[in-house]
Amino acid sequence: MSQEVNFNLNGDQVKVFVEPQKSLVDLLRNEMELTGTKESCGDGQCGSCTVLIDGVPFNSCLTLGVAVDGKTVETIEGLAEGDKLHPIQQAFAENGAVQCGYCTPGMVMTAKGLLTRNPDPCEEEIRHQMAGNLCRCTGYEKIIDAVKISAERMKD
Repeated sequence: MSQEVNFNLNGDQVKVFVEPQKSLVDLLRNEMELTGTKESCGDGQCGSCTVLIDGVPFNSCLTLGVAVDGKTVETIEGLAEGDKLHPIQQAFAENGAVQCGYCTPGMVMTAKGLLTRNPDPCEEEIRHQMAGNLCRCTGYEKIIDAVKISAERMKD
């Protein structure tokens, strides 16, 4: 039996009916048609499905859709303002931190969660926070550099 779930999604209040066992990633991709959030491993090991719930990074493959009732959810689609990329997205693109792109939405959302909580993280903090996001294409250095650049740009 479906449950009513009311939450803020990328700045808009939404009301949906969700089966209790449906994951948030399935709700976002299949019901809300927000396909930027990717599911890769399905068991919380890769970070591709990371979204922010009340500003904190969560694996949406492990989060039930009903769990976001009354909360704020931010996905990769909620970052850019029209054609203007968010500073984190811009830094990832300019710094070569994007290759195949599959992990990128989760990486960007994890970085946003970090920089919202700590606008001036040291490299060790960045590496620690990003450790839950796996990328098969890069050597991670460009990703770490992109987060550092983002932090600088977001201070302005």
